Amino acid sequence: MGLERVDQVKTTLDLVPHFPIITVGGTNGKGSTCAMLEAILSRAGYRVACYTSPHLLRYNERVRVNLQEASNADLCKAFEEVESARVDSGISLTYFEFGTLAAMQLFSQTGVDAAILEVGLGGRLDAVNIFDADCAVLTSIDLDHMDYLGDTREEIGFEKAGIFRSGRAAICSEPDVPAAVRRQAEVVGANFMHIGEHFGYSAAATSWDYWGAGGKRHSLPHPALRGIYQLRNASACLAALDMVEDSLPVTMGAIRQGLLDVTLPGRFQVLPGRPLTVLDVAHNPAAAQVLAANLGNMDRYPKTYAVFAMLRDKDMAGVVRALMPVVDEWLVAGINAPRGATADELRQALESVNVVGAGATICTFPDTATAYAYACERATENDRICVFGSFHTVGEVLRYRNAVKRRQQ
Repeated sequence: MGLERVDQVKTTLDLVPHFPIITVGGTNGKGSTCAMLEAILSRAGYRVACYTSPHLLRYNERVRVNLQEASNADLCKAFEEVESARVDSGISLTYFEFGTLAAMQLFSQTGVDAAILEVGLGGRLDAVNIFDADCAVLTSIDLDHMDYLGDTREEIGFEKAGIFRSGRAAICSEPDVPAAVRRQAEVVGANFMHIGEHFGYSAAATSWDYWGAGGKRHSLPHPALRGIYQLRNASACLAALDMVEDSLPVTMGAIRQGLLDVTLPGRFQVLPGRPLTVLDVAHNPAAAQVLAANLGNMDRYPKTYAVFAMLRDKDMAGVVRALMPVVDEWLVAGINAPRGATADELRQALESVNVVGAGATICTFPDTATAYAYACERATENDRICVFGSFHTVGEVLRYRNAVKRRQQ
């Protein structure tokens, strides 16, 4: 595919950002890292733009300024401008390329102080990579999107390290960094900073300490985002902020308040009420292992119901293996999308790793909303429901809950 087409439309638009850019790539943890950077910089008084993907309920979630989703009118205006430039250039654009250009067009016209851009897929050939980042953050490197990025962590790491730039900071919070990532940093001449070597953290029960190029920061509050891995993401955020301090200085107060303020739907999101419901977009084995660990660290529940739906091109069996120890009943549903797995395909994945032999049961449903409604009927107030497998899965349950709430009002 390459970046030539999208770069040509960018040139036609005369789209040259005049604000600092932090690009965030990685297999897992991108959304959390973007959300923490956005919250801290906003608390520091900056007009912050954030472009993320995918969305859960509406496209507007992807494009935010000052912590607010872009309006339909502003998005449509940006889309029209990109379309006009695309037609003038006589080339085609993919869905993500179109959206990336529209977001940056909107940000440039709005007059923001900084932009945080989340890589959609990989890094080297991702549309976000047409913009030179003042600081690039690489959160993690695991096996996902292998049809596009390669079959090994070395191959995937090379693709993700494509966001590094000469003379600019390249923050890596993957502890077991592939050699290809270091090699790419050396080739392009990036200022490579690795967790545990150049920055890091130590955790206590109610606070944590950070150390890095900008010095030490003590007694920081744990991020409002739940999960045992979030301190790693938070450390990467502070390392990135250290690197852009000249243009975007932040105070300790902004860091503390930003960590306390941050929100991100669908990432180990615990909903109020009983039975307890956990929403998590985990869709690869690495993310599923983290989800399983987080569930295991919660209070004990008599029974855990898994509302489970995935895309067909993901490692369904790998995700199931990771969650097997904490799930009692699997409620599987199909996803009505071109890449969506059917309920029968998911059942086959469950049977291939013998979850029934491990003591669990399997029920199939036509869609995620029906599976979730069934879980709510079956579960006692002391049980737990965990919804996971994809953004589609979590989004459908959120839509169902919103519809129920509207009917009750």
